Amino acid sequence: MYRIFVIEDDRSLADAIRQQIESWGNQVFCVRDFQNVIPAFVEYDPHLVLVDIMLPFFNGYHWCSEIRRISSVPVVFLSSASDNMNIVMAMNMGGDDFIAKPVDLRVMTAKLQALLRRAYDLSGKVPLMEHRGAVLNLNDTSLSYQGERMELTKNEFRILQTLMEQKGRVVSRDTLMTRLWQMDDYVEENTLTVNVNRLRKKLESVGLKNFITTKVGSGYIIE
Repeated sequence: MYRIFVIEDDRSLADAIRQQIESWGNQVFCVRDFQNVIPAFVEYDPHLVLVDIMLPFFNGYHWCSEIRRISSVPVVFLSSASDNMNIVMAMNMGGDDFIAKPVDLRVMTAKLQALLRRAYDLSGKVPLMEHRGAVLNLNDTSLSYQGERMELTKNEFRILQTLMEQKGRVVSRDTLMTRLWQMDDYVEENTLTVNVNRLRKKLESVGLKNFITTKVGSGYIIE
């Protein structure tokens, strides 16, 4: 679970970003005091910062510079001013990526997940996940259960990993499609259905019946 620090004065956008990131099981802190950002940053100790360029009192370049004095945490800029000069300025100030407004939440999620993986997977991620005796190996994308081991396709693995990361919570179809979409140009809804059905058959073949439950109109859940 990652902690994301959001410096965005558009309250509705900040809330939408928070809801999207929290839907992945992560935590979010949205800045409200735009004069005292650094004390909140230090206390929250985030894994990643999202910062708008245009802010009250001081702009996002200022806060990125202040953050860089004390931390190497990944910083992603948000701005409607997405011309080349602003993008270059953001990178030169220590930014790691740039997302143009209006923000596409699916694109944002894909970028943040990729950046977090690059920054933290090698040093901090647990290589195994377990639920009801089923063990998912994050290194070789295989699943083991009662002495039997099966290989999963990349899509089956992403679906199962996402559901196991949020076990006990309903994961929407849109969230799962976003996870698949990270590495593919486009994913149709039917692609998700086909992959979930194929994954279920594989799980049932080793005795894991009803491992994935469909919540009609909501998504899927592992309980």
